[in-house]
Amino acid sequence: MTPAVLGLVLFASVAHALWNIAAKSVSGKGYAFVLAYHGLSAILLAPIAIWLLASGAHEFSPSLLGAAALSAIFHIAYSVSLQSGYDHAPLGVVYPTARGVGPIITIIIAVLFLGERPTPPETIGAFVVIAGIAVVTVRPKGAGGGHATSSHGIGRGLAWGGLIGTFIASYTLWDDFSVNHITDSPLLYFAVSEACVAIIMALGIVTIPGGPSRRADFTSIVSGHKRALVTVAILSPLAYLLVLFAMQQAPVSLVAPVRETSIIVGTLLAWWFFGEKNIAMKLTGAVVVVAGIGLIALG
Repeated sequence: MTPAVLGLVLFASVAHALWNIAAKSVSGKGYAFVLAYHGLSAILLAPIAIWLLASGAHEFSPSLLGAAALSAIFHIAYSVSLQSGYDHAPLGVVYPTARGVGPIITIIIAVLFLGERPTPPETIGAFVVIAGIAVVTVRPKGAGGGHATSSHGIGRGLAWGGLIGTFIASYTLWDDFSVNHITDSPLLYFAVSEACVAIIMALGIVTIPGGPSRRADFTSIVSGHKRALVTVAILSPLAYLLVLFAMQQAPVSLVAPVRETSIIVGTLLAWWFFGEKNIAMKLTGAVVVVAGIGLIALG
């Protein structure tokens, strides 16, 4: 991985941690918030996509639309489960678990279905990541029973983090394939994907049970959470677009782990903004996770 690509991924990891902090500040309205920020992202990206198509630099095709639509489904599942996880468990448990589990699942899928064989450093790194997650989620003796430290809250955080990590692996593997085999324009691909997300979720808010309450939540988000909405709508696509460009220039087995340096930023910000306890233990675990990820990347 060249220094330029590494810089892209590290910048993306900081942007990713920051938008997750903004997302954590909006609770109880997960579906509506996800629809709102993806919809705003789609609106912001639409003029760029139109320009790319009108200029003739890139072409729209059925395969591009199909790939983007499948990516949209993965990203919807990820975004909704992420917001729900933040509603029910501490960010300091959900975030490191999800970001650590994603690369592990990616390695397992690569071994079982893609015929890849991890090197010894990669195998060791996988176990180190799991150990780091255990450190992050451990409850020290004498800890209080608050939301951030209770065993019930930690269990929920592990469960949500594992589910979110599964979706992270899904969209990472699919998007890596798409930008390397279906389209040469990550920007157009992501713009179409965001439009698909907005359309699918807008249809969902009208047709699925509980639509009226979700529509009320949507109105509340737009009127009462403008700062969080704009922050996520800008930083989320920015972070992932940088990752898509990086995946065109470096193997996904390197890009996916390195971007998880956001774990350290997210853990520190969870302590700073939300007062989540046991920061020393969580930060130690986060460092261990990143060390494991480093071994995976070096392997």
